[in-house]
Amino acid sequence: MQGDESTVFVSVKADTRSAEDALKALEDRSKQFGSAITNALAGAVTNGKSFEDSLRRLAMTVANISLKAGMQPLQNMMSGLFESFFQGLQGKTKAHALGGIVNSPTYFNDGGSLGLMGEAGAEAIMPLARGADGKLGVASHGGGAPIQVTFNVTTPDAGSFRKSEAQITGMLAQAVRRGARTL
Repeated sequence: MQGDESTVFVSVKADTRSAEDALKALEDRSKQFGSAITNALAGAVTNGKSFEDSLRRLAMTVANISLKAGMQPLQNMMSGLFESFFQGLQGKTKAHALGGIVNSPTYFNDGGSLGLMGEAGAEAIMPLARGADGKLGVASHGGGAPIQVTFNVTTPDAGSFRKSEAQITGMLAQAVRRGARTL
């Protein structure tokens, strides 16, 4: 009885970017190390430096390369930690452009220093705006009853009304400005 020979093909797809990145980093460090040795020996021969000084410089360069390589995982971990922290905050950020209430102690940026509000109970966040007179004050975004201004004009004819129309418009605008200032 003869055995059947079978051929099995298996296709594998894999993301090899991390392995390629690691090999590229290793290649770069190898080049740095080779360059450091070459420079150290060339410095000893051409510049008349002592072999001991050249070896000392070589050791410092190799230590620097090794330290950078050793610190890379820590740097990656810390950047990942901060990235996930700020992404977590992103979903919990609440804007108060139109105002709001803070019911519990809350930290905020206070012009470059850390501020704290709501530590002694509820506090209001109120948007500010400049009034017609240039003064800064609490901005009002509606919420009150609408303002009604009524002008009764009595004229003998339509021509007289047309002649006084600009004066009436000016008086109406002035009354609205006065009313807006007292809100």
